[in-house]
Amino acid sequence: MMANEEEGVPAEKQQSPLSSPSSGPEVSEQAAGGAEGTGEQKTDPGAARSQLSGLSADSCLQDFKIRKFFVLRPGTLNQAIKDVEALVNKEEDGSVHGIWLMAEVDHWNNEKERLVLITDNTLLIFKYDFVLLCCEQIQKIQLNYIDRICHGSFSFPKHSLLKRDGEGVRVFWDRLREPSFTSKWNPFANDFPFSTFTHHPVRNINDTFAALCDIQTFSEKLRDAAEKAHVRKPIPGKANGVLVLQQPIYIEAYVGAMAFLGNQNKLGYCMARGNLGF
Repeated sequence: MMANEEEGVPAEKQQSPLSSPSSGPEVSEQAAGGAEGTGEQKTDPGAARSQLSGLSADSCLQDFKIRKFFVLRPGTLNQAIKDVEALVNKEEDGSVHGIWLMAEVDHWNNEKERLVLITDNTLLIFKYDFVLLCCEQIQKIQLNYIDRICHGSFSFPKHSLLKRDGEGVRVFWDRLREPSFTSKWNPFANDFPFSTFTHHPVRNINDTFAALCDIQTFSEKLRDAAEKAHVRKPIPGKANGVLVLQQPIYIEAYVGAMAFLGNQNKLGYCMARGNLGF
């Protein structure tokens, strides 16, 4: 294990050339007659207003917020996938079996945007900058070290002020090592023997992103790949195999003001933050 270092938009429709001003009245009359001849119906303003009123303000606001993710910009996701795949060492990691766009949740409940790859031998977690289009950090976990995969909803201590909806997946790779007390209270600690993932906020944009952010499929693919790696490269003195559990994912955090503010403002994602000037 070593710790170091989203698809296009519809093409715009071509606009037909504008007619010359001298032919304006005649063209208008012909167009009106053509519409009647072909049976085209005029738009009912009342029906249009009814449709608009059916759109809730909440849904429009949510759609506006989602569109601010840089991973949705045309070509950005394709470029990101090319970049991270180029960083895969074919001899050491093997072939790529799948790639996912997810959010990693740390031990203080902070969300962080991640690209995750499963190869023949490793699980690779990329911190990718979708603004500058570059990889900032790579974490590699050997698949034959993975011993548990937990899938379930999130849970917190009884008196915790934090909460998290939805479900996630936690991947363990060292059953015998527990995080130290210092690491638990250090928000920047990265020596935990597990990683936790949940759905990326853009998963409902379309079918492509729904598949790319599917943590259930990720969990199944990871289990299959890890079990094969255990057979190829068993670790002496360690029980080989992967234990898959359906249980709540426990996050031992109590107050987490930093996580609350960060998650509310999506500070762990590459997003358009608005105009900061005048």
